[in-house]
Amino acid sequence: MLDTLARTLRRHPGRPAVLGATRTGAVRTKATYGDLADLADRYTAALRGRGVARGATVGVAVRPGPRALAVMLAVHRLGARAAVLDPGVGADVLRARLALARPGIVLADAAAQAAAGWARPLAHRARLALPDLAELGPVATIGPRAPGCAPALDADVRTVPLPPPMDEDGDAVIVFTSGTTAQPRAVVHTRSSLAAGMTTVTELVRPEPGRPVLGGTFFVLLPSLASGAPVALPARSPHVLARQLRRLAPQATYLTPPQLRQLLAKDGRFCGRVWTGSAPASADLLTRVKRAGAEEAWGVYALTELFPAAAVEQADKAAFTGDGDLVGTPLPEVAAKTDARGELLLSGPAARDRYLGEEPDPWVATGDRARFDGGRIVLEGRCKDMVLRRAENIYPGLYEPALHVPGVELALLVGVPAGDGDERLVAVVQPGGGADRAALRAALHGPLERMGTARPDAVLFADIPVSGRSRKPDRAETARLAARRLAERSRG
Repeated sequence: MLDTLARTLRRHPGRPAVLGATRTGAVRTKATYGDLADLADRYTAALRGRGVARGATVGVAVRPGPRALAVMLAVHRLGARAAVLDPGVGADVLRARLALARPGIVLADAAAQAAAGWARPLAHRARLALPDLAELGPVATIGPRAPGCAPALDADVRTVPLPPPMDEDGDAVIVFTSGTTAQPRAVVHTRSSLAAGMTTVTELVRPEPGRPVLGGTFFVLLPSLASGAPVALPARSPHVLARQLRRLAPQATYLTPPQLRQLLAKDGRFCGRVWTGSAPASADLLTRVKRAGAEEAWGVYALTELFPAAAVEQADKAAFTGDGDLVGTPLPEVAAKTDARGELLLSGPAARDRYLGEEPDPWVATGDRARFDGGRIVLEGRCKDMVLRRAENIYPGLYEPALHVPGVELALLVGVPAGDGDERLVAVVQPGGGADRAALRAALHGPLERMGTARPDAVLFADIPVSGRSRKPDRAETARLAARRLAERSRG
């Protein structure tokens, strides 16, 4: 797919590739296809001049956009692998991850370097904490430099013969997922697994040439551009994003559930097909998106280890009346099964090759409990999220979808220690803007009654904490919040 994109860039150099938006939502071109091709060639030559060759590891701490995409194209052409570095994980975790990946060079934009240097106090307030990258190895700047930045990667690029495209398989990208500071964990995708995932996305979304797509992830950028569709990076402000959608009228939109909720709160309107993932998307959220103008609203079930795995459209999800969270039929070439514990296992050409430092394994253990309903995957909760109450194992994911009644933005079931190893089951419900809490309690009465022995001991209305770039609900922090609120109640 990356090779296809590289050829497409040269065939249509004047075509808009990456789009942005002004504060009024007006469309502006950030890079053409030709700009991307030229930038990728410069980065390829610069990296080759620094000795980066097949099998090398390149650390990448660059914000999504034309430069990040050009870096990925350059690394791919050289047969190297990119280790994706997230500045938001904290200095200690980042050090541990760099120690595991051991990149020969780190490419960072000025923002990442400033957060580790002169702008550290500002970065701290923005919840960014980076070590001095120069302490960890050679660093080169991607994009405009700021005071204190390392030299630009392409500052002294001379005529360096570009290598022919690689046509062999090998490691392509390292993406860190979980683990601890002492034992970070990273997913390794090969060139073939990455290409298979991109092909699946293309077949699922079916981008049409010349019509814009809205989305900022690599899995949106690459297939869309390879198909000839320009990609607009979503504005950060919900107000501007709403205007951007109105002016752009994209054929397809990919936003996370938190972004969708923020847009809906600003009376944002949609068109075409809307896709969402990275965090649970309830039937109610997808229904609201369609009511706001979308022709179709899809929830995508995906993991870093296998993207995408399954998808479900709003009509099917809304019609599902069983327990659990319907995430759809496995996509073509994705194999799915459950083990003896009920954990969902996935495999297929798009599955990661291995975890860094471990042996390859064709099956991905998702960490989700699941069952099958007519071939469709129904999630029943995270294996590790089980709540033990009065000797009964309760899996929150089996019941949480029923709590997403109209007016509820998010709902989690969490366990709060109750002594002697037992737990209290607490429903933490986040109301939507302007929702009447008395009416919500009445609407929740039926779903709570139907939970039988899994009915929670308490229902709390509160904003649910989120974490990470995708702003997923943070269960651990939500459990702590519930414990504090219950303690305050008992004291009152």
